[in-house]
Amino acid sequence: RTQRTASTMLLFPDPFGPMTPTIPPGGNLKFKSSNSSRSPYAFFNACASITTWPSRGPAGMKISNSCACFSVSLLSSVSYELMRAFPFACLPFGDMRIQSSSRCNVFCLDEPDRHPGFRAGNDRTLAFAERSQGRMIPYVRLDLSEEPIAEAERCLDRGARGIKLHPRAQKFLLDDERLAPVFAIAAERRVPILIHGGRGLPPIADNLYRLVHAYPEAQLIIAHAGIADLSGLASRFAGKAGVFFDTSVWSAIDLLGFFHLVPPEQVLYASDYPYGSQPNSLLISLRTARASGLTERQILDMLAGNANRIADGEPPVEPSTARGSAILSQPMPLARIHQYLSMAFPLLIIRQQDSFGALGLALNATEETNGRAGDLAQIRELLLAARDLWRTLPEAEDETDARSVARTTSRLIHLADILALTSNA
Repeated sequence: RTQRTASTMLLFPDPFGPMTPTIPPGGNLKFKSSNSSRSPYAFFNACASITTWPSRGPAGMKISNSCACFSVSLLSSVSYELMRAFPFACLPFGDMRIQSSSRCNVFCLDEPDRHPGFRAGNDRTLAFAERSQGRMIPYVRLDLSEEPIAEAERCLDRGARGIKLHPRAQKFLLDDERLAPVFAIAAERRVPILIHGGRGLPPIADNLYRLVHAYPEAQLIIAHAGIADLSGLASRFAGKAGVFFDTSVWSAIDLLGFFHLVPPEQVLYASDYPYGSQPNSLLISLRTARASGLTERQILDMLAGNANRIADGEPPVEPSTARGSAILSQPMPLARIHQYLSMAFPLLIIRQQDSFGALGLALNATEETNGRAGDLAQIRELLLAARDLWRTLPEAEDETDARSVARTTSRLIHLADILALTSNA
């Protein structure tokens, strides 16, 4: 049932069919994936054909070949830490090929050679974008302490089409006076600013609102659904054309709450690491959007249309109203599974065995059908694979192997948890 990772590839468990990256570490443009066998479950077909358009049928989600994703954020250079964590990591064009995105925004990580001012990482981003023949849209990453305006002008003059800011990584707050010139140049050049809005931040809505109000021509993309200050950001920006949120989060509950607060015209599908691993990234966005009642047109715009308008310099669509429910309702077996998986996941972060038995409790709960046999069967397949792989953790030969086992197991558990929380999708 479970296949181990090799030094240059990742093999998913059987329900997904083999999806074997053939690109070596460091990457090249000759990249392909194989999907020689697929599960009969519609969900797994959706994961294998990740860019095709979903529709509903008697068995659940189905796929037809009519749409490609625009990935809002894809890392443009493989950092040393990432390559240590994932020896099968590839250059972004290879990663884009396996995800089959039509276009994507790219920016560099918090690179070891980030000084001075992310110049080296930005140069790599621009070089990758040039090689991609228009499929990669480069963003210049800035450090407010190292000549940010000069670096922004240098990269924008060379073809960068957006600005990336990361207040947690670069250790600044949103009341920093150095932000005003950055928003000013974004407004002048008519390029969007993509800013971190996830973990590790205090509430940011009020200060960000003042910047947006002062520079209305600058479009803003708030990453990670703005979960650092979700209610505050939604109260300030929901319904405001030109302000967007992306979907790169781990928790399906976060996205369900997000869709209840933010109109679909302001939502961009995103695949920022570590939230961008497939099929998890696409699955969580699709399932939560469907569970929240987005129409097929709105989902298509989330996947590609909204981001395409930004990339093409078109004016934003006037937002409608948010959808979704303020109340999360789950069948009891699925609620129990979610609870047990929430207990199991921290053990994987610290790479411990499941001595408490949380995963076993989740597996036992999949036997309680209560009219949910299809959902529970899919979850059980994922958890059986996760259990078998988790048991091999003590056999890991080195740190890289242990990290790979833990992260692959966590991805399987994450997929199961997404299904448990979106049974009405």
